[in-house]
Order: sequence, then structure tokens, then C-alpha cells
Amino acid sequence: MKQQPDISIVTINYNGLQETEQLIESLQQNPQKCSYEVIVVDNGSVQNEAKILQAKYPYIQCIRSERNLGFSGGNNLGIRVAKGKCIFLLNNDTLVSDDSLVYLYETLISSSNIGAASPKIKFAFPPRNIQFAGFTPLSKYTLRNRAIGYNEPDKGQFDVPGTTHFLHGAAMMVKREVIENIGLMPEIYFLYYEEMDWCTRMRNHGYQLRYEPRCAIYHKESCSTGKDSPLKTYYLTRNRLLYTWRNRHGRTLFISLIYQLLIADFKNIVVNLLHAKSAQARAIFEGCVDFFQLKHKRE
Repeated sequence: MKQQPDISIVTINYNGLQETEQLIESLQQNPQKCSYEVIVVDNGSVQNEAKILQAKYPYIQCIRSERNLGFSGGNNLGIRVAKGKCIFLLNNDTLVSDDSLVYLYETLISSSNIGAASPKIKFAFPPRNIQFAGFTPLSKYTLRNRAIGYNEPDKGQFDVPGTTHFLHGAAMMVKREVIENIGLMPEIYFLYYEEMDWCTRMRNHGYQLRYEPRCAIYHKESCSTGKDSPLKTYYLTRNRLLYTWRNRHGRTLFISLIYQLLIADFKNIVVNLLHAKSAQARAIFEGCVDFFQLKHKRE
């Protein structure tokens, strides 16, 4: 009988064959101190990239979805077939440079109270500054927070493990039992904010979220959506409102929605129009409109 792996590494491929190959090969080049399986979800790529990857790397498991299920739907497809004690959701535009995944695994199994963890995340290109060393809490009404250490040179100033309010969607490891208790990642978001909602659900169930700097991942960032693309702007706008609807209540919900719609989003539309960025302005407007048209927002 085949032994259950410690970790199931789940990564989504969407027209990103080269990035996915580089991730797999970075894992090949850095043997880990724990057992793992690799699951690639080809999430509606134009060509069947799952078939190409499976032929090139026969030891991994490839799943083909004929349509794009989004970040949450693609990850959930991989989670459903994963056999590991812990599930490591890892962007395909990341690289592993050492054997440190074991520290994330050891962090999770060290306590029943710890539900999930993210590593230190650094930008993949020089000067390789920090992208993530934990997140601060969200503000009550404006839903603003910051990534600790963002774009700072790594001088060891964030090398102490600790709790964090949210994990980073590019690299987060979750215990299997946590997913069994709280459910899969919410698929209504499609892209952006789903991991924040999931983390909120974990915390509401009493689980701790941890930042583990002994493990570091390198992230190329936004290869699939493009930096500040209208697509990204649309989903960030719509899903910020959706997260508010699902996780704020009563007076707080009302004030937060009014702030976002009538102050933040309105201002961003005007600023983009003044800078002749009509596509960005339209993306914000459509994100607001489509939020109201979404059905079953709290399911």
C-alpha cells in the first residue's frame, strides 16, 4: 500500500506552460525533507497543457479542466484528488530554491490549533525584496491592510515565526482536517479575495494562521492576469464588495459598502478617466454593477 504523502502540492496552470515547467523543475532540483506529490490543474488553457506536462513529467498528476474554473475552482479541483496530510496551494509562477517546505509542514502538525501557514515570499527577480512576511488586520470599514515587509530588502528583520491575520494566496499550506471541517475555498469569487475569505472562515472556526520564515518561496507575480490589467481591476473591485457582504454585518456592513461605492470606487473611476484610462474606469464600474447582480452572495 502506497504511503500517504506529507504534502500535496497543488498548482494551477492557465496558459502558463513555461512557468509551470520552471516550478516543477525547481522542485526537482531541490529534494525536500518530507514526502510530497505534485498535482497540476490545467485550468482551461487554450491547448491541452495537462497532456504536455504529464508526458514530460510522468511522476506528477495532471488534471484537465476544459473551462477556466478560476483560482478557487481550480484549486478545489486539485484539493479533491489530493492525498497529502497537508495541502500546499502554490502559484505556478513561483520557484522553490531549497529544501525548506518541511518547516511549513512541521509548523502545521505541531499544534491542533494551527490551521494553515504561509512562508516568507520574495520577488523572484533582483533585488529579490520581500513580498510577504505576514498581513496586518483589515480595517473595520475601509477593508485596508498591508503586507508586512513589502518591497523591503531581506536583512533577516522578519525571520521570527508568528501569527498572521491572513495568508498569501501564492503559497499557503492547509491541514487536510481543516478543509474537511470548514469546507473548500469559496468559488463565488473566481479570482482574488477567495483566500482572504477562506482565512477568515478558518479564524472564525478557532484556527491560528502562521507565518513561517524558515521557508522562502520566490514569486514572479501576476503572470496570468497582468499587472494592473482591467481584468484584475474588475475582480478586485467586485470581490472587495463581495468580501464585505459576506464578512461584515449590520451597521458595519452598511458603512463599509457606502465608503467603497461612493468614495473609494467613485474616486478611482474619476482618477482613471482624468488619466485617459477608460478601460480601467469601466472595469471599476462594471465590478460595482456586477456585485449587485451576483446571486447567493453568502453561500
